[in-house]
Amino acid sequence: MKSMLRFAVPIILGDLLQQCYNIADTVIVGRFLGADALAAVGSAFSLMTFLTSVILGLAMGSGTVFSMRFGQKDMGALKEGILASFVLLGVVTAVLTILIFTGIDWIIWFLRTPDNIKPLMREYLMVIFGGMAGIFFYNFFASLLRSLGNSVVPLVFLAVSAFLNIGLDLWFVAGLDRGVAGAAQATVISQYVSGIGIAVYTWVKAPELLRPEKGVRLRLNRIREITGFSALTCLQQSIMNLGILAVQGLVNSFGTTVMAAFAAAVKIDAFAYLPVQDFGNAFSVFVAQNFGAGKKERIREGIRAAVRVSVIFSLLVSLAVFLFARPLMTLFIDAKEAAVVAEGVRYLRIEGSFYFMIGGLFLLYGLYRALGKPGMSVVLTVVSLGVRVALAYALSSIPAAGVVGIWCSVPIGWFLADALGIGYYWKKGKKLL
Repeated sequence: MKSMLRFAVPIILGDLLQQCYNIADTVIVGRFLGADALAAVGSAFSLMTFLTSVILGLAMGSGTVFSMRFGQKDMGALKEGILASFVLLGVVTAVLTILIFTGIDWIIWFLRTPDNIKPLMREYLMVIFGGMAGIFFYNFFASLLRSLGNSVVPLVFLAVSAFLNIGLDLWFVAGLDRGVAGAAQATVISQYVSGIGIAVYTWVKAPELLRPEKGVRLRLNRIREITGFSALTCLQQSIMNLGILAVQGLVNSFGTTVMAAFAAAVKIDAFAYLPVQDFGNAFSVFVAQNFGAGKKERIREGIRAAVRVSVIFSLLVSLAVFLFARPLMTLFIDAKEAAVVAEGVRYLRIEGSFYFMIGGLFLLYGLYRALGKPGMSVVLTVVSLGVRVALAYALSSIPAAGVVGIWCSVPIGWFLADALGIGYYWKKGKKLL
């Protein structure tokens, strides 16, 4: 437990700071520009999360391979994996950026965005997508450093860029009156600071990992290996966020009030369970390194410790969110917007009561990814998100349920995925290890 927590805490703090990018946008936009701008930025956040999940998934899958090779002390394979991963992620980032800018109007239409929100959303997206390369640099090098056991340096670069983002947000939006585009500009600048900064640090401090070396080159089998791990992890992340995007479209159909409530509440929600999500990623690195080193009993001990930490933390956070849902909502939107605040509180109290279930799901994702079974993580994601989307559309069409049906569909999906993942481990655990 001590080893995992010592490694996990900087990752958790770092990603909490990364959440500050969009939370700063949301708070400042909601306070200074109003509910329409808040709805536009919130809806754009769901889209941005989906697209960056592709890069994040590839980086996480690559990190699993790096951890295994590091555990095996195979430095040649590690260096070739780093090169293959960098090329793969770079190409994917470039393709995504081109597709986004050419299809932006279709994307806005697909999200069923109300007419009064469309211009604001387009203005925000045209700027925010310019930060894709910064996201690629940060996630690649952060994943590399974490896979080798260094979770502190990614935290430092995120801390600098997060505070920079908040300062620029206030200056551009409140001081220079640049509107939603100003909020996006602040985020993009901060993303490049963290991305380029961590790349330069890695080059200077760990040149042995990146510099050209005789015998180390771009090999097709290394690209296949990275793709084999990364593609399924990427698919898992994409399915997860595609489901959220589908729900966003349904939420948008209920109008600006529900859109604004969801935009604020989902930020609180993501912030609340982010620590258990990152703990699941740290747990995955722990399992992958020990799996590569053949330490099976240490993996079993780690599983027991991780479950205890995740459940206790999740229950405490659920209690806090349930009790303080209203003041948390008023951080993002003026208390005078009573309908928006009330809907956000209802969302938080329904979904926030069940964080222990998504905490367990993140541990299952990390476990199967580390044991070389990323396909099982994809299956669990499909079950969780498939149930959520299907139930959201089905229940919200019932007049007595309405938008509450969307909120209730989330914990039901978590429960069914947890049950499947735990059952599979009980049946196949000995063979997997």
